[in-house]
Amino acid sequence: MADIEIRVQSNAFAITYGYPETLNGRTDIGAVVSFTGLVRDFNEAPEVTGLSLEHYPGMTEKTLHAIAEQAWQRWPLQAVRVVHRVGHLQPGDPIVRVLVASAHRRDAFQACDFIMDLLKTEAPFWKKEHAKSGDYWVKERHTDQADAQRWSSS
Repeated sequence: MADIEIRVQSNAFAITYGYPETLNGRTDIGAVVSFTGLVRDFNEAPEVTGLSLEHYPGMTEKTLHAIAEQAWQRWPLQAVRVVHRVGHLQPGDPIVRVLVASAHRRDAFQACDFIMDLLKTEAPFWKKEHAKSGDYWVKERHTDQADAQRWSSS
């Protein structure tokens, strides 16, 4: 059975989220790879003062779980953890953390990268940045789609 945990929440999470719980005395894990995304103080506009994240409750968790399941099927993994924030965030706040455990580092690296690429393009999140010059919805980037597409050919 897949050891997958998905959380979408408004409250902050620890930068170490998922790590101690995943290891918990296990000796079959040879690699733990994680990615933590943070709110920057710049993006489409300079001087970003904050970010508001909205999502589609229920559908978001279902989509994230499906992405984690795809990773589970592609690589031999021991655990997958995904936590994503919603609500209002400040520059420097963590937005997302993906943690992947596997017996081997390459599988863990690739699965973590895969999950982030698909999360960026498939999960129903909407971002509004607040900047000194005004608020605006963040547009999808061509590079995000290109990153996700590379997995369909491998």
